[in-house]
Amino acid sequence: MKKVNLTCIECPIGCDITVEIDGEKVLSVQGNACQRGKLYVSNEVVCPVRVLTTTVKTQNGKMLPVKSNKPIKKADIFVAMEKINGVVAKTPIKIGERVIADIFDGVDIIACADVE
Repeated sequence: MKKVNLTCIECPIGCDITVEIDGEKVLSVQGNACQRGKLYVSNEVVCPVRVLTTTVKTQNGKMLPVKSNKPIKKADIFVAMEKINGVVAKTPIKIGERVIADIFDGVDIIACADVE
């Protein structure tokens, strides 16, 4: 059994939460003010995920800000970045358009700005 202390980032309260885990099984969660905190720390200690934000080169030489449309497993971020670094986006492109389809398990990389 192991105890992990985390600060919740789900809302402005920032609860200090203690999670007891046994392997990948969450045994208890203490210190959360809401259910969102409990869900956040339970996922964070078992399989943390992040929305990936970065930039992609475009064919006209400008950099295009992009992000994943869903969270990616934290362990897969570096593999995703290797795929993204090899991409040159065609222009023009509009915010919300898909730049890379299905980078991981149905997660797309989408444009966060318009580039002519």
